[in-house]
Amino acid sequence: MSLEEINSAASPQTENQFRQCCTSEAWIKRMVAGRPYADESALRSAADQNWATLCEADYLQAFEGHPKIGDVSSLKEKYANTKALAAGEQSSVEQANEETLHKLARGNQDYEEKFGFIFIVCATGKSALEMSNLLQARLPNGRENEIKNAAEEQRKIFQIRIGKLL
Repeated sequence: MSLEEINSAASPQTENQFRQCCTSEAWIKRMVAGRPYADESALRSAADQNWATLCEADYLQAFEGHPKIGDVSSLKEKYANTKALAAGEQSSVEQANEETLHKLARGNQDYEEKFGFIFIVCATGKSALEMSNLLQARLPNGRENEIKNAAEEQRKIFQIRIGKLL
């Protein structure tokens, strides 16, 4: 979809395109309402600004749109709607050894139990071992800090997906 199409498409169509980048309904609504965008830079800037002004519940809604890192069945189910833009984001997990996959699974469970949401990381370009190490490094954090960390990772993800969208 081109920037021109984003600016001129009917709201439901544009909402669906933005939903592939981020599943926070408040963010999507703000992105649609902010049209037209002068250029890609303006679109990306608005995406960041709209994200920064959301509340925790909006962030949590966006986090729910992601599969657990390394959970293949979760990947297939949750990425059904975002398949085109999310393709390859966790491809390194497919090459991970059993020990790393089990460590990721245990870490994901510990993380979700502690914080109440799944571990969010911008997986693009990271190996399964790197993601596992990042997860372990973030587990000692407090919840407020982790909301901020996960929100920043989500921001990186939607910026990558916006690039793919255009």
